[in-house]
Amino acid sequence: MVHALITGGAGFIGSHLAEKLLAQGAQVTIIDNLSTGRFENIEHLAGLPNFRYAIEDIRHAAVMDRLVSECDIIYHLAAAVGVFAIVHSPIDTLEINVGGTEIVLQAARRYRKKVLIASTSEVYGKGVKVPFSEDDDRILGPTTRSRWSYAASKELDEFLALAYHKAVGLPVTIVRLFNTVGPRQVGTYGMVVPRFVRWALANEPIQVYGDGQQSRCFANVHDVVDAISRLGSSADCDGEVFNIGNNHEVSIYELAQTVKARTGSTSEIVLIPYEEAYEVGFEDMHRRVPDVSKIKRVIGWEPATPLETTIDQIIAYFQARPDAGR
Repeated sequence: MVHALITGGAGFIGSHLAEKLLAQGAQVTIIDNLSTGRFENIEHLAGLPNFRYAIEDIRHAAVMDRLVSECDIIYHLAAAVGVFAIVHSPIDTLEINVGGTEIVLQAARRYRKKVLIASTSEVYGKGVKVPFSEDDDRILGPTTRSRWSYAASKELDEFLALAYHKAVGLPVTIVRLFNTVGPRQVGTYGMVVPRFVRWALANEPIQVYGDGQQSRCFANVHDVVDAISRLGSSADCDGEVFNIGNNHEVSIYELAQTVKARTGSTSEIVLIPYEEAYEVGFEDMHRRVPDVSKIKRVIGWEPATPLETTIDQIIAYFQARPDAGR
């Protein structure tokens, strides 16, 4: 039986991955300090014989050493998340992302354990070559804009992981996650779809930042954890970087319209300047579209769930749990 350790396992993606791996017959241990993860995401798993959890920070090296020594593979998902957290808590962003990953990799090296590290589409920065492919050049904004600290921290995570692979042969796979959405995601940290759904269900104004013409691609969390679990079990992916996301592009204003229509809401859609939502000088990317040809070629994965279906799942989740994420 494979024993998987998931850092950030009480988070939105981590909890779905735990369910996926348990369904495949794995033993699963998660570690999460609940700074952004929520115990209610894993509460239904707590009594299962093959599931364990530790409410602890991944920067606690002694705890990580013990957990890593007991597992076969580490899915490292723990990170500072959300644009609001990045802008308003830049120290935590850097210390958690960089320091936490260093501790995970050191323990993995000590016990020769495979590591799958979750990176982000943010590392593509202000790149204009669309769609983004894994070997593209990256363009980031100035260090005086805290907006770019998250991207820089995840780039350093990638460099560090690949250095461990190259220097000591540590089996490492990196995944760059584009916008992932689905049930259990809440809008507290700036995630756009659950925020839109909550406002629409309450018939409150749906706030679209900027002019709303910036576009994104939204992948269903079930598709994403399927890709992650398949990469984790593949021996052909060591030392490689893979995009995971949906390549169906939609503008944020169109997204608001779709959410409004599918909820039957009477909400008004309003435009809010970036400087009111985040900070003066905040920079956003006009388009962010993944090239998923590499992951399709290597493991045969491609996104399968339409955006409308995902929105309906999120609507149903909030209707069943009106206090979720409040």
